[in-house]
Amino acid sequence: MAGEDERHHLFSYLENRFGIPENLFYNDLLFKKKGSWWLLKDSPYIMSASRLKISMIGLRAFNRVGSFIKPSTRMIQIFGHMATKARLEIAEQGLQKLINGVPLQTDLEIENGYVILNLKGRTLGLGLLINGLVRSQISHKALRANGKAV
Repeated sequence: MAGEDERHHLFSYLENRFGIPENLFYNDLLFKKKGSWWLLKDSPYIMSASRLKISMIGLRAFNRVGSFIKPSTRMIQIFGHMATKARLEIAEQGLQKLINGVPLQTDLEIENGYVILNLKGRTLGLGLLINGLVRSQISHKALRANGKAV
């Protein structure tokens, strides 16, 4: 299980970067396995399940990617609607560019790092903002599926 300092570091990052409140995860458990952290709703049944040999548990919430902590696509798809910062609404043409591997130019005035990509108010996943250019961090398979749904 992740320690309190680690929990605070990860969830305060969500709050500081995206505006997703840290206290939203107060009752959740956080487990670390190698360079990933997994989120699990606390339950009275956890203790009885602890006797089982478990290879994977919960929702992959974060990964360490170089010097960045990256929330997982699924984590952002679930909680991204609560974000108040670092959000980029893209048009269908922007989605098509991302599908084709072309970065999007933006004038967002925030530090380099991850941004939440939205299309028609729906959270798609994350992009990586570096010096005014946003590159998709969503799998090509997921992008193509969203591209066809547009």
